[in-house]
Amino acid sequence: MKILGPLFLIARARPFGFNPDWQGRIKTVGSVFVHFFQRIKAIGFTANMDDYEKRKLGIFNQLNFFQLITGAIIPVADAVSNHHFPLSAWIVACMPVCISILVLSLNARRESYLAQIAYFVLNPIAISFVYFSGFNMGVELSFILYAILSVFFIQDLSQMLFALSLSMASYFGLAVVCKNYTFQLATASPFFYLFNQLLAILFIFYGLFLIKKENTGYQQSILKQKEAIADNERLLKQQTEELTQINAFKNRLFSIIAHDLKSPIYALRNLFRNMQQFDMPAEEIKEMVPEVVNELTHTTSLMENVLHWARSQMQAYAIRPQNIAVTDLIAEVVRLLRLPADAKQIGMTLKTDESLVAYADRDMVHLILRNLLSNAIKYTPENGCIEVGARREDNTIALFVKDTGTGILPDAQAKIDLNNFYSTKGTAGEAGTGLGLMLCKEFIVRNRGTLYIDSTPGKGSTFTFTLPAA
Repeated sequence: MKILGPLFLIARARPFGFNPDWQGRIKTVGSVFVHFFQRIKAIGFTANMDDYEKRKLGIFNQLNFFQLITGAIIPVADAVSNHHFPLSAWIVACMPVCISILVLSLNARRESYLAQIAYFVLNPIAISFVYFSGFNMGVELSFILYAILSVFFIQDLSQMLFALSLSMASYFGLAVVCKNYTFQLATASPFFYLFNQLLAILFIFYGLFLIKKENTGYQQSILKQKEAIADNERLLKQQTEELTQINAFKNRLFSIIAHDLKSPIYALRNLFRNMQQFDMPAEEIKEMVPEVVNELTHTTSLMENVLHWARSQMQAYAIRPQNIAVTDLIAEVVRLLRLPADAKQIGMTLKTDESLVAYADRDMVHLILRNLLSNAIKYTPENGCIEVGARREDNTIALFVKDTGTGILPDAQAKIDLNNFYSTKGTAGEAGTGLGLMLCKEFIVRNRGTLYIDSTPGKGSTFTFTLPAA
């Protein structure tokens, strides 16, 4: 009644659940037990052990710990019961507990090799001594457990065969040869005799379960490691390919820069040398200036693209999206390139809606438009037409540059799609590198857009790219 009284009061106070304090205590006890169990498994772990050795040692510690607990049941039960075993039988019953304590102590001292010898030699010898002393304790099935575990734990083949033979020979001698015992646990205490038999069977299956579980876990960890290694290999291969492409791109780029820088520098040198040596009249100087300006314009555009490309390859160069008034930006780029278009008598028209607003990096979009419009002027013959505009398409803004130029051949468009260098002379002999279009494609992708090219050789091209709408 003293126990039922408080339980009755708790049931009345909390009829539909446990008291939160009790739930917290149960969780605390559970966490303490889990922590304690993990510490038991980790006895003898060292920093230089690999994962497989730690798993094996963890199983070894678990088995010894549970054998210590269960091995103490019979001596403790005999001590508190009215029917006591003989003193010699009680001492014999305590031997497995002492061996488990010895094994765990050796593991704690980082003597796992001696711990295995103690477990697989002392246990069979102790049990054999018990039986040969005339006590049948009903633990002969333990020899099967030691035989199974010796195959798993002992790495040295000769030692493993010795432990296996010792266990099997002991089992055969006790279960088959010896029949006369002065003390029979089955007669003195049938319950404990049955308990010992069931316990031995339980440990056999529990040991096999732990081995299978840890082997499965180890195999899964190996598979994960292999997958991680394969992923790293794929990543390394991809990075190697990218590095190779970047290196080839860099070499090609530097060769183009070295080649294209010569022309304007030589043109300037020749102009100034002629002015110095031959005292050229102003009329002749004016005739040479347009050619020099044209060379410098091309070089300026090239250097600007190179600088933007170099910045784009730096990790610190992130896009800074903002709301962009598309019409104003297009008008600004058209004004910037009005002179080279007028020099070829090319008409440029704007076709856009005043209310269009995109969300992207303004400097990048400015560079994209300037390169596309510059290419359109370059490949459009005199008296041609170029149309620059934008339109709304669902949640995106589509900007386009349409010309009546020479168009792009299919094989050339394939090179552009593969991000390879491609450039040809313009209709007025303008030089190019192909870097501008590559830079356009990269900047469009970084601003979550897509580039579309529609070109017909001899009729013209339309370059369209999308940007997110504001």
